[in-house]
Amino acid sequence: MSANRNRRALDRIRFSIGAKLIWIISFIVIISLGSITALVSWLVQSDLRISAEDNNFEMNRRTTMEAESAFSKTLSVSRTLIQTITALGSQNNLIQQSIDFFFSENPNIAAVFFIAQGRQEQLLVNSRFFGARNLNEDLASSFINNQREALGRALRGETAVQNAAPHFSRPVLALFFPWQTGGVGGVVFSSEELNNNFGFGINQSYMLNNEGDVLIHSNFTLVRDGTNIKNLDFVHSILNGTERSRQQLLETDFGAVQPPSEPVNLGFLTPVWKKTSPYVLPLFARLKNALADAGFIGNNKSQAKKIRQFVAFTKLNSAGAVVITNIEYDKVFEGIAATTRRNIYLTVAVLCISIILVWFYSKTISIPLKTLARAAREIEGGKFDLDLQSKKRDEIGILTNSFGKMCSALRIFGRFTNKEIAVKAMRGEIKPGGLPKHGTVFFSDIREFTAKSEGFVKYFGAEASDKIVFWLNEYFTQMIDCVEKTNGVVDKFIGDAVMAHWGTAYSAGSPRKDAFNCVKSALMMRKALYYLNRGRRAGDPASPPIRIGCGINTGIVTAGQLGSDMRMEYTVIGDAVNLASRIEALTKPLGADILISEDTWKLVGDKFITDEMPSVTVKGKAKPVRIFAVVNFAGDTRGPQSMDDVRSLLGIDAPELENVDVNADEKKYKIGEGNGHQ
Repeated sequence: MSANRNRRALDRIRFSIGAKLIWIISFIVIISLGSITALVSWLVQSDLRISAEDNNFEMNRRTTMEAESAFSKTLSVSRTLIQTITALGSQNNLIQQSIDFFFSENPNIAAVFFIAQGRQEQLLVNSRFFGARNLNEDLASSFINNQREALGRALRGETAVQNAAPHFSRPVLALFFPWQTGGVGGVVFSSEELNNNFGFGINQSYMLNNEGDVLIHSNFTLVRDGTNIKNLDFVHSILNGTERSRQQLLETDFGAVQPPSEPVNLGFLTPVWKKTSPYVLPLFARLKNALADAGFIGNNKSQAKKIRQFVAFTKLNSAGAVVITNIEYDKVFEGIAATTRRNIYLTVAVLCISIILVWFYSKTISIPLKTLARAAREIEGGKFDLDLQSKKRDEIGILTNSFGKMCSALRIFGRFTNKEIAVKAMRGEIKPGGLPKHGTVFFSDIREFTAKSEGFVKYFGAEASDKIVFWLNEYFTQMIDCVEKTNGVVDKFIGDAVMAHWGTAYSAGSPRKDAFNCVKSALMMRKALYYLNRGRRAGDPASPPIRIGCGINTGIVTAGQLGSDMRMEYTVIGDAVNLASRIEALTKPLGADILISEDTWKLVGDKFITDEMPSVTVKGKAKPVRIFAVVNFAGDTRGPQSMDDVRSLLGIDAPELENVDVNADEKKYKIGEGNGHQ
């Protein structure tokens, strides 16, 4: 009766003192730290924007200077070569020497073209440039022949830069410039260095010519495909404006522009389309938007993602090119956002500390109830070892002690070797009794463990037990990790032996996948032991190397909870388990570290390099059992490819199979006759 009255009293409590204190402290912390965060963000944002604009403009200036320097140098050396050739007249030997010297000093220049007054058209090709890039030298002449428009502009006194990457499939630019009276020159050169230096980091830089062609960009696909962005409003205003340098904040979708999948080929109309498309395409776009607004066609304006960004541009003094540098608005203020997040974390931390203080110093009901709620969630998650005791004699104390007793009752599940099994059993996912499972069973054992243990005793004396346990725990840690990473269940430890199984408590989806995971785990154990033993030497009694034998078999097993009322475990039993244990015992006489049964081999033999061992007659079985040694993953050329390689890698002596007598220790097997290796 008293307990019922106490429960009814608890039901009538709506707002405890602790809850009120928590709300008050939470309000103070949130308002105070929130106000500070907002104030700091407001004060810093203005300065940060100015700094970001200055940095973006400075980056644009430096990039422009780099491009200007590259163009000026290329033009200067090209003009010098043309002048030298013109001055030498008919001295062919000196002309050829000058050309060879020029290309050796300027390996990034692919070709130089010029038409001087009174001379024939000449094209000088750098053979080493084309040879180093596996390009055909004829590309130079075919490119020059397609640039009559640019040559015409050069004849009219202009210096023009063209994107040659679509023609060469490499980052290549071409400069066409006037030469003396009635002459014209051109130079084709690699822009790889410029392309590599543009646009990396938080600032994105790219270069356009006065026709809107992308000349330099960190995304080479845009350059290679001859992308033209003159139809973008901000690019159009830059190219047609009179300002040489400026910065502005605008929204653009250039960052999301995809290069055309296939270039438009209109035959002899291609030059006409190239000239008119920058003006025609915007008209079509406006017409399409008008029809969409009127409801005649679908509106897909939202597909173009626009991003706010600071955009700075500077026009080059030569070739009519322009360098544009931008930085996303949101990235500029990432620092403020990070500071805001840290302040939020600080607010949460201070709030948690405040709640803990209220929890310790308040004598209310709400805080202990929160403790019990957290305990309930931990129990639900499989944590049963909770210390829930209370000396109070009120309702909360009774409830806390009841929770403690419930935890004590649930601790029995913690006696499972595998905690996940315990959680599954608590949730009802593992039913009482046994169930048939098509699983794969694994046994492993340390070779010469007894002798190694005696070595510990002789070397360490009274401290041998601790040393052996430490040595074994280091080994078990590696082995358990291999099992758990492959979705296996560690069943038990039998001294130095390990038993595990796959496809029982949970499966990877099929017996084949479970068997593959088991053999994969064994190969992982081999690799882990190899690295574990690298720092050890044979005969060292303080830390001897470890060699193991692994036996694997696949079949129908009975899986379930086995034991007594005081202790039980989730395990597997059956003939398939016994056979796996017996196969493991054969690893030593057969000179192998991993042996699998025929049933396992039939499932995953194609996934691994295997070597068939002599068949074994097992006691209780009418037919000989075929067993296979696992060498490596199929197709893996980095590891061993045969059992000889495995034995050499692990230091295992090759056995003389005809002299092997496995019946010396246990009369359960006999080596079959007439079966060779495959």
